[in-house]
Amino acid sequence: MNRVVDAKANEDFSLDLKFDDGSVKRFDVTPYLNLGVFRELRDADYFKQVTIAFGTVQWPNEQDISPDTMYIEGVDIAESSFSKPSEPVVTHPSDPRPPTPDSRL
Repeated sequence: MNRVVDAKANEDFSLDLKFDDGSVKRFDVTPYLNLGVFRELRDADYFKQVTIAFGTVQWPNEQDISPDTMYIEGVDIAESSFSKPSEPVVTHPSDPRPPTPDSRL
């Protein structure tokens, strides 16, 4: 099973996803938006609240989509297409190590 390691919500209700095997894919969520618990995802602000949990994507009210489904149905995209807004890098004041991309909030 391929696990999702990063995700970005797009304005068109698709997700740009990075998987643990290094692949980058775009998954169209629109076919799911009128189905049961996924209806809440039609709210663009809510859709943007996607996070990573247990190797897949999840929203605040625990909607999730199988990583296998997203991997199989996702369309390969260039990694350069996967761009997220810069996030501030935060380190603990007593940590002598320089900040790394993994030390984001």
